[in-house]
Amino acid sequence: MQSNSYKRNTDVDILIVEDSPTQAAKLKQMLENENYKIRIAKNGEEGWDLLEERLPNVVISDVIMPGIDGYELCRRIKHDKKCRHLPVILLTQLSDPKDIIHGLESGADHFITKPYSEDELLSHIQYIFVNRELRKNPRADLGIEIFFAGQKHFLTSDRIQILDLLFSTYEAVLQKNQELEKKNLELQSSIEMIKTLRGLIPICSHCKKIRNDEGFWQRLEEYIHENSEAEFTHGLCPDCEKTIYSKYFEEHVENHSSTSSQ
Repeated sequence: MQSNSYKRNTDVDILIVEDSPTQAAKLKQMLENENYKIRIAKNGEEGWDLLEERLPNVVISDVIMPGIDGYELCRRIKHDKKCRHLPVILLTQLSDPKDIIHGLESGADHFITKPYSEDELLSHIQYIFVNRELRKNPRADLGIEIFFAGQKHFLTSDRIQILDLLFSTYEAVLQKNQELEKKNLELQSSIEMIKTLRGLIPICSHCKKIRNDEGFWQRLEEYIHENSEAEFTHGLCPDCEKTIYSKYFEEHVENHSSTSSQ
């Protein structure tokens, strides 16, 4: 999976900067399964100390951390002569377009959005190594050669144009994700409503009113209408017709009897 510069994963030293022990352990296991050498720092300060001890080949850092966060750590790396060449991958939720701006300002090479899969993580690492190797080619002065989706691509567009396109694409995807999240919330609300109607509902054995979640008693049709999409049409069942219009039914029976006897 690696470029020609890294024949074996054991040649690659990766520094993980993550304040969550669970997430750090997950990352460590994923990468060690691929035979990468792994060091872990629990915050930005410790990460910087480990960088000064020995430079890694890649830094993977969470964004939100106490003290020196991922953006600041990346900024320090990119402003230091001895380590500015190091590729930095930031782990982020990417919930706001400003996240990309902060990443660009700090000099980050890549984002990995949470939650991520093992294949996605390994693909990002491969992407960094392969593209850095490609850009050593003098042809890169005429454009940008990238490795994406298993193929090489040569882009001659202006770099500002590329950024504009990426930002507009990201904003469109973010909008779609927000719409999807809204629909998911509505669906979850509907599911909870259905669960409520399927559960135990206090009902009066005499008047058939239902006690709602606030403790008030409602007519049965009011409660069902408020907690579902059901609509009611009113009528009378045969038993109620006989009870309410008993006099009419008695007269109808008598008239029918007298007619039959004639």
